[in-house]
Amino acid sequence: MMNKPLLIVILIAGLNLSLSSHADILRIDQNALKGKVVLAEDAPTRGMNKSAVIKKLGAPSERTTSVGNPPISSWLYPGYRVYFEYNHVIHTVSQ
Repeated sequence: MMNKPLLIVILIAGLNLSLSSHADILRIDQNALKGKVVLAEDAPTRGMNKSAVIKKLGAPSERTTSVGNPPISSWLYPGYRVYFEYNHVIHTVSQ
């Protein structure tokens, strides 16, 4: 069994290592972006119908034809691809 002071030193060292990690910050010049960029809070949510998505975001830049059964299609917007099953959003993926 490990003695208590050694265990405390190991835990403190581990905590110190985890606190020293860092993340890079990505800065984007909004003026350099072309078109409308959809922010996370603006992204279509599951269950929205196609007309609600158009009302919220406008016309997509690209539409795929339906594939499979049930039919799955997608619309492309700057920063997002929205997937539909029949007429309703099933998933929104960040590009």
